[in-house]
Amino acid sequence: MLEIGLHHESQVQVTEQNTALTLGSGDMEVFATPAMVALMENAAMCAVREHLTEGATTVGTEMQTSHIKASKLGAQITASAELIAIEGRKLEFVVKAWDEVGTIGEGRHTRFIVDRERFLAKL
Repeated sequence: MLEIGLHHESQVQVTEQNTALTLGSGDMEVFATPAMVALMENAAMCAVREHLTEGATTVGTEMQTSHIKASKLGAQITASAELIAIEGRKLEFVVKAWDEVGTIGEGRHTRFIVDRERFLAKL
């Protein structure tokens, strides 16, 4: 059952594959903003997935975030998501990411509950 306060943390290490240089969002070998956003989305998805009805999943629809500090190759990044609001199928999360030094980003994320088969049939 979905309830306010559901929470999850996801982790990744900064490698060449998730740098700004490789992903094309910048030209340095630091953790890419798109990779941080993806990690935050993963934490939100994981926070609720075990609490959905069979055949349901969530899709991200909005991300409002800051990326305030760079993280170097080898750094361990953790992103957390906490469910703060439920409005029908609409789910609101507060998200945050940090490395060993401190906070690297934070914001809010919106996801919607969808029926997996119906969603894919519309594509």
